[in-house]
Amino acid sequence: MANNFDRMIELVTKVFDTRNDPDQISVTPEEREKLFKIHPATLSELANEDGPIVWILMIPTTHAIMELFLKGAISEKQLLEKTQPGDTFDTIYLCSATVLPEFQRKGFGKKVTLEALDKIRKDHPVKSLFYWPFSEAGKAAAQALANGLGLPLYEKKG
Repeated sequence: MANNFDRMIELVTKVFDTRNDPDQISVTPEEREKLFKIHPATLSELANEDGPIVWILMIPTTHAIMELFLKGAISEKQLLEKTQPGDTFDTIYLCSATVLPEFQRKGFGKKVTLEALDKIRKDHPVKSLFYWPFSEAGKAAAQALANGLGLPLYEKKG
């Protein structure tokens, strides 16, 4: 059986197909470095003795950049390019939540997401969340998260 890291990579590739979509963030070393500079909690992980079981990617950004993304004027990759470390962020892009199948529906993804959001919200006046749904489960999770936090949630269509 493959280790957790390899299984997570396989799952991300299957769900998001970033290798075949140049407009999506693929979390290259350069992108990881920029994400960390934007905020250390943009990339969050929960692991056990076998490696990662949860990966969360979220990007704090501005309302203006969010609007461009939601209406299709910029790609996901351009959203990251336009978001600059040191800016004041008022919205968060819930980019992806990946949980190994045997750990799904046990609250691990929610726990890691809430901890990361809390860290970002301590540093930025976040007033909304947005996402691009890739699955019904992802859509339901984003809606539950926004409802639980009492924040409006915006969805990218298409």
